[in-house]
Amino acid sequence: MLQPTTIKFLKELKKNNHKEWFDANRKQYEAAKDDFAQLIKAVIDTFGKTDASIAALLPKDCMFRINRDVRFSKDKSPYKTNFGASINRGGKKSVFAGYYFHCEPGGSESFVGGGLWMPETDQLKKIRQEIDYSFVDFKAIITNTKFADVYKDIQQSEDVKLTREPKGYEKDNPAIEYIKLKSFVALQPLTDADLTSKDLVQKITTAFEALQPLVVFLNHGLE
Repeated sequence: MLQPTTIKFLKELKKNNHKEWFDANRKQYEAAKDDFAQLIKAVIDTFGKTDASIAALLPKDCMFRINRDVRFSKDKSPYKTNFGASINRGGKKSVFAGYYFHCEPGGSESFVGGGLWMPETDQLKKIRQEIDYSFVDFKAIITNTKFADVYKDIQQSEDVKLTREPKGYEKDNPAIEYIKLKSFVALQPLTDADLTSKDLVQKITTAFEALQPLVVFLNHGLE
């Protein structure tokens, strides 16, 4: 579980997203960051017994900086209002598919899940080919009861999907709706109550277990 003080810090940061407030509350930030790191360590220690590829990771390998890169953004707010961790084979900068936990209280922004977000062109071609060649296996993974109960399906919103089939694929391809995807991600929303629940580590690892066959499938395609 996360401490209520961690949730409080992130909520207050959302209301006071400027350097002066952050500097005045740096001790609270450090405590919240350490609390989040302890949670990620507990998740790695627990889920690493199921997926050995992430077992040796440290929280620092997975956690993202709270500072925003504002160079090319109209929003000049200096800080993210969330804590995020990408628990991937090779760490957060890895090109492989993996697992993700996003803590952003005060609304409906927190979630757990993962997959492969916006891969480069060569990687995307490999994944599309893997889905095309092994669609029976892919469909079995995403329609499996364990996966469907947690995620329902892979995300297929307009911002992650082409309007037309990519070059080299026919409209009547049975897998075409998934081949159109630019990202291959499944997410389960979390409430603020989930974030401070004593069952949070179990909830996250259960979601990761349901996602693992998809992660393995995607990484096989990349390899």
